[in-house]
Amino acid sequence: MNDIIFGQYLPGNSIMHRLDPRLKIVGLLVLLITIFFDAGFLGYGILALLAIGIVACSSIPLKRIMKAMKPIFFMILFLAVFNLLLIQTGHVIFRFWIFKIYSGAVTQTVYIIIRLILIITLTTTLTATTKPLDLTLGLEHLMKPLHKIGFPTHEVAMMISIALRFIPTLLEETQRIMKAQASRGVDFQEGSLKDKIGAIISLIIPLFISAFQRAEDLANAMESRNYIPGALRTRYHQLSWKGRDTIAALILCTVSMGIFALSLL
Repeated sequence: MNDIIFGQYLPGNSIMHRLDPRLKIVGLLVLLITIFFDAGFLGYGILALLAIGIVACSSIPLKRIMKAMKPIFFMILFLAVFNLLLIQTGHVIFRFWIFKIYSGAVTQTVYIIIRLILIITLTTTLTATTKPLDLTLGLEHLMKPLHKIGFPTHEVAMMISIALRFIPTLLEETQRIMKAQASRGVDFQEGSLKDKIGAIISLIIPLFISAFQRAEDLANAMESRNYIPGALRTRYHQLSWKGRDTIAALILCTVSMGIFALSLL
């Protein structure tokens, strides 16, 4: 099974799979904004319970969510060290040589780690439970009011959907090129700065060539199917709002308003 999960759709028939894509897109945006409200550990605890409930309703294995965290592990570690050493609020709780770690730095570091984990979990759940076609259709419906002022809603929605779809493909291609270059003696870890720059160039150039080739193949495939940007077209699949979507929207609004109220206290 492929270790790369972000951007990939996992077929299923869970509650999350059956929710309206418009609700999932708007819900994700609302939750991403809510995550940055300073509601304390109580607020983050509520958001964590909500995220656990969303993952449980999506039937996505927990180990797949954990694998999605791997690419940001280094970022989390870097931000944690950076904040612990530079933030100087609160009282000193630990001393080491010339470094001092303050209580405020620990609190802010924990907040940042929780935010990153919640963001990755929620975005992964969205892409894993929403088909690329439904995602495109949902984005197009949400941006429909902009069409009245000449904004190309369909083209923008399609580009966003294609970009999300190609994230795992490009990551797979990167891993394949790295293994191929390593088998030829290229070392991405050791060596001088000049050697590392050469190794990176040997990775970037074939990756760009592969990306442009895939883009050209996709463009040819769309052209062969007589795709015309901006042309009027009918939809075989129509989005419909159901009772479960209303219930999910009410839960989302209640949690978001509660977190907002906690942040004002």
